[in-house]
Amino acid sequence: MVPHLNNQNRKPRSLDNSSRMSAFRSQSDLETKLVSLECHFTWDLDISRSQLLCLRDALEDIGSAEGYRWLGHIYNLQGFVHRQLGLVEEARSLFCRAAEAFRQLRNTVSDEGPWLVVNYGNMAWLHHQMGERARSREYLSRVEALMTEYPSPSPDDPHPEICAEKAWTLMKFSRSEKLLAVDFFQRAIRMQPGVVEWQTSRVLALVEAFRHRKENLDSDSLEKVKIAKKHDPENLYLVALYLEAQAQKGARIQDEAQKLARSVLRKPASSYSGVKPLLRLYRIYLSMDEAVDLAEEALERHPDARYIKRCAAICYKRKVFSQSSNHLGRSLTDRAISLHKEAIALYPHSSLKMQISLANIYAKSNQRAEAEEVFEELLGADMDPEEEQMVCSFYARYLQYSQKERSKSIAYYMRAAAIPHQSFYREDSIRRLEKISEEKRQPMSRQIEEFLVNLSL
Repeated sequence: MVPHLNNQNRKPRSLDNSSRMSAFRSQSDLETKLVSLECHFTWDLDISRSQLLCLRDALEDIGSAEGYRWLGHIYNLQGFVHRQLGLVEEARSLFCRAAEAFRQLRNTVSDEGPWLVVNYGNMAWLHHQMGERARSREYLSRVEALMTEYPSPSPDDPHPEICAEKAWTLMKFSRSEKLLAVDFFQRAIRMQPGVVEWQTSRVLALVEAFRHRKENLDSDSLEKVKIAKKHDPENLYLVALYLEAQAQKGARIQDEAQKLARSVLRKPASSYSGVKPLLRLYRIYLSMDEAVDLAEEALERHPDARYIKRCAAICYKRKVFSQSSNHLGRSLTDRAISLHKEAIALYPHSSLKMQISLANIYAKSNQRAEAEEVFEELLGADMDPEEEQMVCSFYARYLQYSQKERSKSIAYYMRAAAIPHQSFYREDSIRRLEKISEEKRQPMSRQIEEFLVNLSL
């Protein structure tokens, strides 16, 4: 969604009719040019405040070492996120850092190039929203000059640098936009082949699209991963995904996984290091115990890295839920709980799922009072519609399966379904209500059916 342009509340000076018309035409011309720009403000990047906060944390977790090749893109997107959160000066600073990062990364004779078109567009929008029209026009002029000096090789597409940045942004912004990101990377590569990070990121987006649909890679996509890995052998995240795809097809990957683990643990802590897919690979295809040991080793090497702590917490959660309640060791659940608490404290604005996981670990280990306390706190919090649906849905499952309180669980499935926002949790709650209503001797069948009928009206 393109942001509102007329968000200034300045008192106009007294003007005659001709001056008013001239000012109106000038303002209209400026707005038309702003809307036509290729930048974050015009790419329909419309998500909720809670999702913006999650994205802000995710971008910070990339880090400057592992994310070096994408540093300009990272700062650009961080600037946009901060602007959407109302943090104007932070946004301005980040956009400036993005421009400097691009200049350093490109290391060309000229300080400017097509890679700055998106950044200058963002600055034009920011200055306009701040009421600084002269500065906004200055950046618009810079965009026009760059586009004149560096025209796109294709009459149908923006410059490849713009396509690549849009593709990278879509990868980070939305899980459902992965295939669109693949398409934009492909356009950039078609116009400007040979950029390794574009090739790699196109394949990463493709793999994530399959994961989003809960599908294994087909043979053609697996071959693309293999080729990308050959061209970018230092990208351990890509190597981990390749081994995972191989394991899905029944290949023996233990030796390669162990070699990869040693390499990943030597790298700086980052969401780009490959630690997340590596731990998943171990959990699913090798050994849950080895995955936990690997997580602990990563924590020893990076004791202050919050991303590693979060990955370790997830690893312990998976182990807790892989075992029956009768065989759960207290030391295991205590460690899982402590890691969750630490991670929640380190991600105060983006830890809702982790808080729900903490409640479920309490329930799994028969600490019902603690589970109830966590859920009650979440149910009373101010949340976005989808967040509320998520909490209600998980609480309903907890009531249904852990507490055996069927009627109360139905009430919370209904609460999740009644919130007028399309999401997985709403649809899942509706499916569960339909299943419960079909049970024999279900006393609330009629009430559920009436609720679902009214919901569809």
